[in-house]
Amino acid sequence: MTAPVKLLLIFINETDRWGDMPLDLALVQRLMKLNIAGATSHTGRLGFGRHLRLHHKGLFGVSDDRPVTIAAADDEGKIRSALPEVRRMVNEGLILLLDAEVVGDI
Repeated sequence: MTAPVKLLLIFINETDRWGDMPLDLALVQRLMKLNIAGATSHTGRLGFGRHLRLHHKGLFGVSDDRPVTIAAADDEGKIRSALPEVRRMVNEGLILLLDAEVVGDI
């Protein structure tokens, strides 16, 4: 991957679903099938969104619908071609597309 690239950030909740599977798993699998260079799902400890409802680990460590962020990076054309499918899959959430620069590739 060469610089510059686009970084796709998708903010959803842990309980969001796509059919019978968790939405973050479905999104990462779909991005992989679309040959996006890489995608990672991160579960957050704490967060809130436009509804101003705090999402966090609840009583006895049981999830209270924690926030999840999926980050994906690739060249602009590939990321933009994946956007229609991502938008179709994310009913509630935030999708961001940011300029990024590759500074090291492991």
